[in-house]
Amino acid sequence: MIGLPRDNAYVDRMFADFLARLTAPNPSAVTEIDARLALTALLVRVARSDGTYDGSEKARILKLIEQRYGLTGEDALALRAQAETLEAEAPDTVRFTRAIKDAVPLEERIGVIEALWSVVMDDGSRHQDEDALMRLVANLLGIGDAESNAARLRVSRG
Repeated sequence: MIGLPRDNAYVDRMFADFLARLTAPNPSAVTEIDARLALTALLVRVARSDGTYDGSEKARILKLIEQRYGLTGEDALALRAQAETLEAEAPDTVRFTRAIKDAVPLEERIGVIEALWSVVMDDGSRHQDEDALMRLVANLLGIGDAESNAARLRVSRG
């Protein structure tokens, strides 16, 4: 497991470097930490897309990153906090998905879509902004509408 840095100066440099890589015309290879941060920031972006970001969505994101990355509660909290900051500062969704697409093989990306749908469905309803963002993200990750819809149905059924 890769530990998450907690030193503020280091974290500031990490964000600056990550944002610079995301916005570069020809981004360099994505590290495992970059991919974790990009996916978690995308989870936050999806959660915020309906105009609310409540405790249950934050808890859902924590649970997802604890399970996906085998992180302890403290490391998961640190990752989510870093992702919240990154999401607020990052230029666009396309860059997050590019980082994820570079790091996650196609056959594993449906798991990313399922995680995103679980955040969308956490409050029991779907908002048009969430649906629009999910269509964009699925397309950018190479996941078709039918596959994304099937993932949503699996998540909805529990």
